[in-house]
Amino acid sequence: MKVLLQAATIYNPQSEYHLQQQNILFEDGIITYIGPDAQQADETVAVEGMCVSAGWIDMHAFVGDPGLEYKEDLDSLAAAAAAGGFTEVVCLPNVVPVVQSKGAVGYLRNRSQQLPVTLLPAAAITVDAKGADLTEMIDLHKAGAVAFTDGTNPLQGADIVLKALQYVQLFDGLLMNKPEHTRLTEHGQMHEGEASTRLGMKGIPSLAEEVMVTRDLQLLAYTGGRMHFSLLSTAAAIAAVRQAKADGLAVTCDVASYQAAFTDETIVPFDTNYKVAPPFRSAADAAAIKEGLRDGTIDALVSAHMPHDTEAKKLEFDLADFGITNLETAFAVAHTTLGDVLSVEQLVEKFTAGPRRILRLPDPRIAVGEAANLTVFHPGMGWSPTEARAKSKSRNSPFFGRELKGTVIGTIHKGQVTLQLSF
Repeated sequence: MKVLLQAATIYNPQSEYHLQQQNILFEDGIITYIGPDAQQADETVAVEGMCVSAGWIDMHAFVGDPGLEYKEDLDSLAAAAAAGGFTEVVCLPNVVPVVQSKGAVGYLRNRSQQLPVTLLPAAAITVDAKGADLTEMIDLHKAGAVAFTDGTNPLQGADIVLKALQYVQLFDGLLMNKPEHTRLTEHGQMHEGEASTRLGMKGIPSLAEEVMVTRDLQLLAYTGGRMHFSLLSTAAAIAAVRQAKADGLAVTCDVASYQAAFTDETIVPFDTNYKVAPPFRSAADAAAIKEGLRDGTIDALVSAHMPHDTEAKKLEFDLADFGITNLETAFAVAHTTLGDVLSVEQLVEKFTAGPRRILRLPDPRIAVGEAANLTVFHPGMGWSPTEARAKSKSRNSPFFGRELKGTVIGTIHKGQVTLQLSF
């Protein structure tokens, strides 16, 4: 099947056509023509202002398969990812059983072969993600795990972080950790500040993130290796990573694409769709996130996709689970809330080359003869997400009914063309 993208602006620094408007022809998933001339095709996609880039990759998404499929299964995750413009997704290991065996890694890799999205397994650092005994990380790496993390369970023991950093150096592996001192966040519901005091809710202090970032950076300086911080949210944590990079440490970090969309003062009080971990923090923290993205301290934006069933969210605020669905809205939310500091080119880099550098994955190149791994989008086209059009099994999102800027037109990956708009 021949598919033509007509007059699309290319965002791909690896391509000689970077920032040029060209016609792009695909046949059976291979790019066969790039240029200004008209081409015959079985299907033509033509939208004024359309753009194309290397396929977007998400480094932090939860999928409930196996064991928690009622929250999200592999098919619904792939549908949601494609709708959000993602062609590759790193899946957290916090399923039942935990991804800590070669069989579990192989299951994800094999199941994704027929999907329009490539699922990249992240394996657990510790057995059952409980923070005690290390998993067989060398075997898991050989089986195809792209990184190691306990996912939603932050590593608490300094000895475990130290040993894991030493262990992954045997194969140049990547250790990912969500920095949170769980004794300091216990029973916390939202950011600790004036708003939490006014609402009478126990706060989650910034200190809980900052002390763990500082600790892990000290351990990294001591042991060597590669460390990635997931879901940073505070100004001090971002400043610490900035200094560590200046000191030459091999450290990277990401933030959720929604993290600067709200502050603790602007969330709808007691609406569980605003209950996320880490929480929406202060205006000063949101400003620090924007600066960290602008100056390159923050390497990637992630969806932090955390789907929940109705029973986990339609509860009293203090009983509801943390997290929102965001695969389908990740780019649009980022473009809407961060467009004042990031150009479209810079924003695309945070979803493409940035995460691939961290994971040591090849960056797709838009060139004749290359396999197509592409996202087609319109940065200026607005839309409003609704429950009715959502692909995810879950509906826990604060963005339903909000006007967002930046529309995904479709993806082309593994020879599969997935279009979100009709032509």
